[in-house]
Amino acid sequence: MGWWQVNADTLAGSRFVVSPLAETFACLKLLHAGAGAHPGETAWLREWLPVHRGRLAADPVTAALVRAGLGRDWIADFLTPTPRDGESFEDGVARVRAVRPADARAHLRTSLAGPLPGVLERDDLPERAADLLTWVWESTVRPSWERRRRVLEADVVARVAQVSQGGWAAVLDSLRPGTRWLGESRFQVNLHEYPPREISGAELLFVPVTPRAGWVSWEERERYAVVYPCTGVLAADHRERDVPAALSALLGPGRAAVLVLLGQGPLSTTQLVALTGQGLGSVGRHLRVLWDAGLVERGRVGRSVLYSRSGAGEVLVRARQEPETKPDEGRGRPTKPEEVRGRLTKGDGVSDGAPRSPGPGAPGVR
Repeated sequence: MGWWQVNADTLAGSRFVVSPLAETFACLKLLHAGAGAHPGETAWLREWLPVHRGRLAADPVTAALVRAGLGRDWIADFLTPTPRDGESFEDGVARVRAVRPADARAHLRTSLAGPLPGVLERDDLPERAADLLTWVWESTVRPSWERRRRVLEADVVARVAQVSQGGWAAVLDSLRPGTRWLGESRFQVNLHEYPPREISGAELLFVPVTPRAGWVSWEERERYAVVYPCTGVLAADHRERDVPAALSALLGPGRAAVLVLLGQGPLSTTQLVALTGQGLGSVGRHLRVLWDAGLVERGRVGRSVLYSRSGAGEVLVRARQEPETKPDEGRGRPTKPEEVRGRLTKGDGVSDGAPRSPGPGAPGVR
């Protein structure tokens, strides 16, 4: 397994950052894999995978570059420059374009663990890689970047809250498969048998992306990064999440959407803004109304306030999700509105107003 030696000061000084270039490369990896992890990714692939494959079919050199660069156990280093805090996509991809051709070819040989195909013995590989990443960004990522950015920032809020609640070990154990805190200042970053690296004193960054992708990278001995897939509830595309029509009519579509999302677990206001696409003020008003009605509970974790459905909220959502039964169909009878109201007042866990805590050298991949 690969692990890094990280002292307490380096870990305490680490930061979560959002990187447009990392998000773009993660989307390129998703296009290369061709299979989505959830309906949002599947819908995105349905739109963009044929276009991507058509581009590569018309450009066999770039197609060979992608196959070689995204190796089974190692990604060509020059394709994944270590993210920098606040760096724009344009500045990041310029670092890809500026790689020396000889270095790009050497990185590809490492990724392939063997000789380079003859078609890739050329000097324009960094330029081609940068052009491909620019197309992925401009066509497939940038149009939805604001929503993606809100989702990524919401994940950062959740991770910081997790640090406050369970310490760094809880966060490092859950970043992505293969990462865990081993104790004695050792952080396992993957399952590959690579020599350990001493990174104490370096800048350590954690970078979320929305596709189910992850890798590590480093820049000399000054900066190290762990790129990880953001929390599943955030990564999935919730814009078309089903909200029962009856619940929407009862509460209003915006408020109903918030209540349905809270069934995924405790969420902060920032996370709800990211998931719903509604404004901060609107989400705040919805939560106040739901709180006053006893349909949600809230609790503080560190500096974050997390909301979850109360018992009454659970009953209401479940009741509105049940298929309606006509009186002359089936063995049962339709649920009457007064019966639902009765269930909301008898031993349903309606909030009493007191806050409650919810439950708990060179860069490379690897």
